[in-house]
Amino acid sequence: MMEVAYVCEWEKRPKSNHCPSIPLVCAWSCRNLVAFTTDLKNEEDEKVSHMVHIIDTEHPWDVYSIYSGHAEVISCLEWDQSGSRLLSADGDGQIKCWAMADHLVNSWETSLGSAVDGDPIIALSWLHNGVKLALHVEMSGSTNFGEKFSRVKFSPSLTLFGGKPMEGWLAVTVSGLVTVSLLKPNGQLLTASESLCRLRGRVSLADIAFTGGGNIVVAATDGSSSSPVQFYKVCVSVVNEKCRIDTELLPSLFMRCTTDPVRRDKYPAVTHLKFLTRENSEQVLLCASSQTGSIVECWSLRKEGLPVNNIFQHRSPVVGEKQPMILKWRILSATNDLDRVSAVALPKLPISISNPDLKVASDTKFCPGLGLALAFHDGSIQILHRLSLHTMGVFYGSSSGSSQRPGEEPAIKRQRAGGHTVHFKALQFSWTSLALAGVDNHGKLHMIRVSPSMGQMLDMNTLLRHLLFLLEYCMVTGYDWWDVLLHVQPGMVHNLVEKLHEEYMRQNQALQQVLSTRIVAVKASLCKLSAATAARACDFHAKLLLIAISATLKSLLRPHVLNTPDKSPGDRLAEICTKNTDTDIDKVMINLKTEEFVLDGPPLQSLQQLIQWVGDFVLYLMANLPNQGSIVRPGFGFLRDGSSLGMLREMMVMIRIWGLLKPGCLPIYTATSDNQDSMSLLFRLLTKLWLCSRDEGHPQEPDEPLIDECCLLPSQLLVPSMDWLPVNDGIICKLQGKQPLRLQFGKPYSLPVLNSTAQVEIFSRSPGAQRMDNLRCLHMGVCPTEESKACTRCGCVTMLRSPNKTNAMKQWEQRWIKNCLCGGLWRRILSTLS
Repeated sequence: MMEVAYVCEWEKRPKSNHCPSIPLVCAWSCRNLVAFTTDLKNEEDEKVSHMVHIIDTEHPWDVYSIYSGHAEVISCLEWDQSGSRLLSADGDGQIKCWAMADHLVNSWETSLGSAVDGDPIIALSWLHNGVKLALHVEMSGSTNFGEKFSRVKFSPSLTLFGGKPMEGWLAVTVSGLVTVSLLKPNGQLLTASESLCRLRGRVSLADIAFTGGGNIVVAATDGSSSSPVQFYKVCVSVVNEKCRIDTELLPSLFMRCTTDPVRRDKYPAVTHLKFLTRENSEQVLLCASSQTGSIVECWSLRKEGLPVNNIFQHRSPVVGEKQPMILKWRILSATNDLDRVSAVALPKLPISISNPDLKVASDTKFCPGLGLALAFHDGSIQILHRLSLHTMGVFYGSSSGSSQRPGEEPAIKRQRAGGHTVHFKALQFSWTSLALAGVDNHGKLHMIRVSPSMGQMLDMNTLLRHLLFLLEYCMVTGYDWWDVLLHVQPGMVHNLVEKLHEEYMRQNQALQQVLSTRIVAVKASLCKLSAATAARACDFHAKLLLIAISATLKSLLRPHVLNTPDKSPGDRLAEICTKNTDTDIDKVMINLKTEEFVLDGPPLQSLQQLIQWVGDFVLYLMANLPNQGSIVRPGFGFLRDGSSLGMLREMMVMIRIWGLLKPGCLPIYTATSDNQDSMSLLFRLLTKLWLCSRDEGHPQEPDEPLIDECCLLPSQLLVPSMDWLPVNDGIICKLQGKQPLRLQFGKPYSLPVLNSTAQVEIFSRSPGAQRMDNLRCLHMGVCPTEESKACTRCGCVTMLRSPNKTNAMKQWEQRWIKNCLCGGLWRRILSTLS
């Protein structure tokens, strides 16, 4: 059911282990960034520094450690809905907002913050932005993404003019104060604080949830299981440029274990209090503990009829009168006595948990999002059903799978006898609930795979359908799908890619356009997991770059007159190139209005490296056409891709016209003959190949004369190498086996890829090879001195600072400031490793 994917630890463990009273906090963002805290003690002055560490899960050794500046222990970490900003709060009432510096995952800075001086923060949340998506398991067989994943009507916590959600955060303090900070459009903060109720008292634990009507619900307890768990409605508004907070008391509850005569005094302290989801304020999870054990209860808020006194029973009812209703907390389920719970993790997958939906989930055996995780002081983790609290799976400590020798008893048994055990102090589910991140009491970070079937025996088709469903969910939401890839074995890759393409082609044209690049990125990351499909990953990367260059070059075209017809110059170019099947580039060019292609010299010259890439790529494809009898070679995917070949053909025509205006922008070829027209030759061959594959339903094989001409190409033109491909140095390809990896922070994992040599040949580079800027299509030299950044997902490398002065190239670079071509995040890399 669960197994270790990797374990990260410090090379030198801190001298002082974390005592059980100090909380460790962990948070996992939708972009698969994990933040966690540790406390570092300076041996010289005995001063403790409270650290925040941020990693991306694909490069866990590349940790970015922040001296947070918090004076007290950090009690809360919260990512925003976009996964790009992080809140941290401490025991002195200080709240800091961290954001990426230069959009780099390993460079963070803080510019905003608020404080409730001296009042420790115990609960923290961003205000809700009003976006809520429901995932319908019962519709997983539907062909329409809109039926599988639907927007739920949900109001933001606070709106600006025009209904735009206002950004900000909300925190609850130990003295019963709720504090709100609102981020105004001009960058200023509006802050206000209000007591949760008139009689303020100590609050030991609290949690925050949101209602569909835009209200906020706070659950709070003083830590004693014999005291009530109180609930409050909080309304935030802005009146006369000032933040206003209104609070209202809601129905409360007493834990059932305190009313049970057998357990009345057995579990004196409430140690965990959490709403089941942030968007569901009507279901709450409570854990009460003693020094040796715990019990967990799940409660639900329901409407019930208010019983009427007998005196009024015989009164003749008024027409249309309804029985009065009241909101009341009812217990859904409770566990038996458990070992002492050290951490709780709740799933983030927004599946519906009504009874019909739960029945569908059990029928389809779709388990992600159904289970919550409990970590215990003996080092084990249990996955319990989020409503019934029945055990769905167990994990017996991370060390049992990695350090146990044959013939030894399991490590967990040895630990129990030895006293102080390694256990998780913080635990977090990934956004698809297929992985867990945990920090133990020594500050080590653990990553654990959670099976989508929770240990049930599934046939391959069912497992593929579940993984496909989650990949589609990530595509629609824009969330990172790294945790889904953890469960994809090499043998599944081909089927997943094909099924994903089939489902995509069934969507309407508008949705296909929105998801067009995202699906290519998903296919590329899937294909890297198998040696048999590694070459296709190269093709998908090339397609992403091709789409981007085509869109950029077409955007430079302007209509000659202002009263333009319906179609843009780019659309007309595509239409004419599709209709005109002539193999002579000059004859195709004659049908175009060349005045629409007139540009100034500097933009064309500055884009020469992108134009050169197009020319090189066409030459590479045509020269390798005779060798494509095997699917393993890169470029195979373009043979039958009529739309991509058509795109290349359009750009060749466009470049030919620009070459008449500015010959310096033309791609440069090394030819054996001085009088050879290389572009005409390549266009003729490309058109013949395009004619074979433009009908994607019935592609034809290239004829013998075309293959013969392509065989002669290497003797006519110097064929470029494959050095424009990004090299991925991440860890996902090394996690196909069942053995856990042990990593150290600061030391890259550099063992060879576990797949066959075919993949290594494609993605490896010799030590003396030129390094490429994969976005600017520039050579950076063998030992580049420029600072660079690399994509966390595909490994695409580009220089951190722009060497260009022209507007045209700056516009190209601005497109990739926040994200890579594939949508992945950027991380700074050392100049020696670039």
